[in-house]
Amino acid sequence: MGMNIGSKGEDEVISTINTTPLVDVMLVLLIIFLITVPVVVQTAKVNLPEEVNQVRAAKPEDINLAVDAQGRVFWNELYVKEEQDLLDRLKDASQKKPQPEVHIRGDQTTAYEHIAKVILNVQRAGIAKVGFITIPPSKG
Repeated sequence: MGMNIGSKGEDEVISTINTTPLVDVMLVLLIIFLITVPVVVQTAKVNLPEEVNQVRAAKPEDINLAVDAQGRVFWNELYVKEEQDLLDRLKDASQKKPQPEVHIRGDQTTAYEHIAKVILNVQRAGIAKVGFITIPPSKG
């Protein structure tokens, strides 16, 4: 048994990486992020509404307005050519007691501009109850 002193192994390059400093830095960064994230995420306390999807029975006096992808408006399946005609019909309907509800069905590809015009006319006519008809989410 003997010792090798001054052997040719001294000049060899060490090819392994010392990961201890890297782990130390990563742990420090993790602690910093865990401390600072709750401070950054603080928001104003607001009571958010819960989703409630109530099925409502359609009454015969309700007005169903449909807006297709080209922006054409249909009043209970009848095409309304002019915006002024739609406004006049809505004003006549707003005089009824009780006031009918307006249900708007918009095509998925309809530009918001067309829906907004219909809502504006409903508002100008003085109708208080406006609803949007959508496809209910699947229960799966």
